[in-house]
Amino acid sequence: MRLSDAEGVVSTRPYDLPMRRGAITRKSVLKVLAEHDELGREAFLTKYGFGEARSYVLVHEGQEYDSKAVAGVAHKWDQGRALTPDEFSGGKDHAAAWLKRVGFEVKAIKNPDWARDEIILACHLVMQNGWKGLDAEDGRVVELSALLQLLPIHAEADRNEKFRNSNGVARKTFDIATRHPEYRGKPTNGGVLDVAVLHEFLARPQEMTEAARLIRQGITTGELQSFAPTEDEEFGDDYSAPEGRLLMRRHRARERNKSLRKKKIASVLQRGGQLACEACGFDFEKIYGDRGAGYIECHHVLPLHVAGEGRTKLSDLALICANCHRMIHRRAPWPTPAELRASIEQKHADDRRAAAALTRPRRAADEQMPNP
Repeated sequence: MRLSDAEGVVSTRPYDLPMRRGAITRKSVLKVLAEHDELGREAFLTKYGFGEARSYVLVHEGQEYDSKAVAGVAHKWDQGRALTPDEFSGGKDHAAAWLKRVGFEVKAIKNPDWARDEIILACHLVMQNGWKGLDAEDGRVVELSALLQLLPIHAEADRNEKFRNSNGVARKTFDIATRHPEYRGKPTNGGVLDVAVLHEFLARPQEMTEAARLIRQGITTGELQSFAPTEDEEFGDDYSAPEGRLLMRRHRARERNKSLRKKKIASVLQRGGQLACEACGFDFEKIYGDRGAGYIECHHVLPLHVAGEGRTKLSDLALICANCHRMIHRRAPWPTPAELRASIEQKHADDRRAAAALTRPRRAADEQMPNP
């Protein structure tokens, strides 16, 4: 006979068992779809407390279903109860991913936000047009629309049939144009990133124009298609690249080229140098012994808008420790290793002066105290 919960036995009721989010099967999803069809959409959503899907829908046999509701209710058949809406998200990391994993088609309802790279290309077009927006029928807009659809930034599953079409591109050109400082009318509904990229173009027109050219060239030749996303952009780390993530991917690929790194280290050692950080002087072997021997990172010192065509030269690389490397990339414009070294030395000097200022009054006070 089963003892009650009050007698100290852990309950085995479904609501008391830990939920394994995402542990659903295709069979359970099909049961949910059958229940959905029987009840109707509105009654189904009301029964389980879900709203209409905002990001993704499940497509099955020509019919669309609210992906979050379906994924949440599927847990009822596999784990004893449905997930509540506040226990998970309907986005690509939860509901959409779970449904794809068991073999269902998931379609985006709305297109992803514009990435910096895309806005750079659009802003460059607006600049070429005298900081005026362009109509959807303009040949330059049609051409840019086709180019944007080739950029390896947004997954196919996150795009819908209107992804970066001519109407959307034209609308973005007006979002940018109406944010120009000299525009006197009411701005359209642009985003914060539109304004940021616009200001980059106004402050550094030649550099940003070159960045746009390199992005176009890299997509046309296929070079930028080959670079996988870096872990920094995948996990949202605070790496800053005004020229966009595609040129950043190429930059990181060059820095991580094992052959170039070995040649750079060999050239430093042949000249009698040490494998120490060019910014802070950190020496991995001195601190970690044999484990740190021969280890140091490489930083590509040329800005992204400059490091375009041509082979990387050893003089383009600097030896840098991981901490300084991250500090360089953290905020644009990136300092050179020499500039970062100067800022470190300045910080140390400021700290020494501050410490000296704190100790002087204390000593004077000590001298005034009477002897016991």
